[in-house]
Amino acid sequence: MQLFDTGDVRLHYRVDGPDDGAPVVFANSLGTDMRLWDPILPMLPDGLRIIRFDKRGHGLSTCPTGPYSMGSLITDTEKLLDFLGVQGCVFVGLSIGGMIAQGLAVKRLDLIRAVVLSNTAAKIGNPDLWAERIADVEKGGIEFIADAVMERWFSPQFRKSPELELWRNMLVRQPDDGYAGCSAAISGTDFLTTTSSLRLPCLGIAGSDDGSTPPDLVRETTDLIPGSRFHLIRKAGHLPCVEQPQEFARVLSEFLKGVGHV
Repeated sequence: MQLFDTGDVRLHYRVDGPDDGAPVVFANSLGTDMRLWDPILPMLPDGLRIIRFDKRGHGLSTCPTGPYSMGSLITDTEKLLDFLGVQGCVFVGLSIGGMIAQGLAVKRLDLIRAVVLSNTAAKIGNPDLWAERIADVEKGGIEFIADAVMERWFSPQFRKSPELELWRNMLVRQPDDGYAGCSAAISGTDFLTTTSSLRLPCLGIAGSDDGSTPPDLVRETTDLIPGSRFHLIRKAGHLPCVEQPQEFARVLSEFLKGVGHV
């Protein structure tokens, strides 16, 4: 376990693979920590420098007083990648992680040569939806909304499996303040104009049963970037890297090879 102090927050991060490997950065969803990517990592090409981190208010990172802005989440990531000497990475972001990917690519194109936007959008929900979600968490903690989140996250088949409990436990063990703080960041974000200015390789990934960012929403966002590709993973919800890790890893690996990153 390693911590990086940005001056504003201490981020828990992990680097796997050779120091001179092609860098691939993973940013996970609201309510999860870096273990979200564990199912797919063994199936990726050898030799990559894989960088994961817990965003502020999640996992083993510290939890500053909220609410947070998307700008602060992007700056946290920027400082971490500069600290690690990253240039020209492929950035894989899921949900709020995909919003961070979009914002960072606009701000620092030197850091990112290609993006994978998984189960995300340039704008997710609306302020009223997020205000209600934040109020529920403030009233009863993440536990109060956990069952509803599981319905949005996973397909009906997966919700019948014992493995569901692992991911529900991960969700409810995140700090309530961190979940609410990042919810506020999503609420205040609309990247439709800025994302449409991007010119870099992009792969969009969606889950057919995603109740948080439906496939059409993901496709609309990736279509903002000329030349982007889109892949739909069936029998998967908001976290296809969990429900269909083999397909997710295959599609990601093909993209890495296609952009010359492997």
